[in-house]
Amino acid sequence: MKKLLSMVLCAMMALTLAGCGGSSDDSSTYTYSSELDIKNLDSSDADDGCSFTALHAIIDGLMKPAKDGTTTYGIAKSSEVSEDGLTHTYKLRDAKWSNGDAVTANDFVYAWQRIFKKKGNYYYMFCDGIASIAGAQELSDKIDAEQDLTDEDLNKLGVKAVDDKTLEITTTTRVSFFDELMSFPCFYPINQKFCEKQGDKYGKSADSILGNGAFTMTKWEPGSVAEFEKNDKFYAAKDVKIDKLVMKLVQEPKVAAQAFEAGETDFAIINSDLVDKYKKDESFKNISEGFLFYVQPNLENADLANLNVRKALSLAINRKDLCENVLKDGSQAAKGFVPSGLSISPEGKDFRDEAATYTSYNKKAAQAALDEGLKELGKSEITLRLTYGTDESPMDVFATYLQNAFSSLKGLKIEMVATTKQDRIYNKQKKGDFDLSVTRWGPDYGDPTTYLTLALTDNNNNYGHWSNAEYDSIMGKVSSETDANARWQLMIDAEKIMMDDLCYIPVFEKGTATLQNTKVKNLGIKPVGVPYTFEYVSK
Repeated sequence: MKKLLSMVLCAMMALTLAGCGGSSDDSSTYTYSSELDIKNLDSSDADDGCSFTALHAIIDGLMKPAKDGTTTYGIAKSSEVSEDGLTHTYKLRDAKWSNGDAVTANDFVYAWQRIFKKKGNYYYMFCDGIASIAGAQELSDKIDAEQDLTDEDLNKLGVKAVDDKTLEITTTTRVSFFDELMSFPCFYPINQKFCEKQGDKYGKSADSILGNGAFTMTKWEPGSVAEFEKNDKFYAAKDVKIDKLVMKLVQEPKVAAQAFEAGETDFAIINSDLVDKYKKDESFKNISEGFLFYVQPNLENADLANLNVRKALSLAINRKDLCENVLKDGSQAAKGFVPSGLSISPEGKDFRDEAATYTSYNKKAAQAALDEGLKELGKSEITLRLTYGTDESPMDVFATYLQNAFSSLKGLKIEMVATTKQDRIYNKQKKGDFDLSVTRWGPDYGDPTTYLTLALTDNNNNYGHWSNAEYDSIMGKVSSETDANARWQLMIDAEKIMMDDLCYIPVFEKGTATLQNTKVKNLGIKPVGVPYTFEYVSK
């Protein structure tokens, strides 16, 4: 009888947990389930959302996301911009690294020079058209020319430690979103003494990373879990309400949902298969993570170099059906390469409302375009490989949908190439070993250039090798144009060029279906830059 009563009580507890949002009673710990893994915590190399989320938990930049999603001061306590907009001076607060060292202006100078020295993934963010920091473009040009950078070269970068608490940055043009850029991880500081002691191991383990933020990392088992505890040396430690943060890594949506129901996690991302099961639960929430999902054609493939073939692919995709009947997570059909809700014009209008719509579904027109393309190629049939990662939900669902859509066209065969996200990006895409890649991009900052720069001839992420001299020229004008309205129109013109040529095939703007503990408040979710902020969380 006691055993039966125990089983009944356990069952009732499970139901209670599921209904109230799947929380444990431990108000001092917040647990977040991630479908992805942390790549590393070196700000010169990290380039994925999961790594950014973990990195932001332990390191603050000059600026950071505020509780309301805007940008506020981090390590900086104040700032000034010169009248011509070219000199940014940041005064640093009395902040400390978790080992007790003071955070100084030189920590920023060292970190920023280091990203060029290491040829890090995001050095282009410092260059013309984005941060436009003086000297950055020249350093980038040398890297692209495979020339070694000397200390003299690095010292020409427009960042200077005036004194321990004053950082001066010089730009080549006025950058309206400069403060927001300063909250992005590639602009984070690094403690030089600690970093150099770690050498190549820096940022690769919990013991080889030093933070100045709300939390310190105490444990990191790649592919499994990362644990953090409140940083008592953090300048705003009194405002941090949780004592422990746990990130469960590489969690399958079904497993994450089960953990949520069992009260083992406070946040879980679920896939389309689970939406119908949970959509009426009070813990269910659709959020926007800001990602644009698209197909990247490899233009070094002679078949895909044909514009009519690319047009056929775009016209064959029923984006509305994919979003509403397959994904069911709040995603919406993409109308162009710059997503909606990213940036507002000087006149207060969304970019997508002012730019044209470049996508539509028309199977008959798709077949006609393919027929014309095959005729131009002198072929009756072509076969294209569709490469996607199986560990980045919902890429498998998305890829399968594309396979069915493309294969419905007569004269086109699709071969599926399933791999991992890391292999897709850093092996197959980087080496050009793909025909069509199913990929995505999340905005690093709230300006159209965060997407438009991807199509520049010399951008490291332009894996499809599209090149257009007119496009490059217009984007060059965007980087130097000081009139806000004229700059806005140039970006609209630039997107038209790339979309008319379909160097990328935009498909949908990603929504995300989640289960969130209803007792949790102030989890920062931002579709631009760092995805999640845990500093303000309370339970």
